[in-house]
Amino acid sequence: MTRRNLLSLFSALGLGRAAMAASPTPAPAAKPATTLTLSDAEWKLRLSPPAYQVLRHEGTERPFSSELNKEKRKGTYHCAGCDVALFTADMKFDSGTGWPSFFTTLPGVFGQTTDRKLFIARTEYHCATCGGHHGHVFDDGPAPTGKRYCNNGVALKFVAAA
Repeated sequence: MTRRNLLSLFSALGLGRAAMAASPTPAPAAKPATTLTLSDAEWKLRLSPPAYQVLRHEGTERPFSSELNKEKRKGTYHCAGCDVALFTADMKFDSGTGWPSFFTTLPGVFGQTTDRKLFIARTEYHCATCGGHHGHVFDDGPAPTGKRYCNNGVALKFVAAA
């Protein structure tokens, strides 16, 4: 196992510096009410099977599988479920984890919940417009926020700047 694979595994399990920190983190806010509500059948028609699994069933794509991980152009990253802008290219950084990562978000675009699926509390974030799952946020990102929004690439759509 390479160092990168080991770090990706630790990140996926939430065993980064934040999980090992001695001070407790405050409970995240509840998942917000969504403004785009579709039936399960409508979501299946609207999304690719991998995007449907991530956005509607809180799945996770394989690390290093998203082309957006290598995206370097200016532009914005939108929710693949509802097309609302979530991040700008200036917010992105290479975390080495295998998923597109951002140190902050556009204001008011996400709600958060606590995820305990891997026996450790992690902060999960969802699109405030459609409720789609995007990923988890960790406290091991770069300045100025110290945050790492670890996002599934299939949950995003990149719109290049004109």
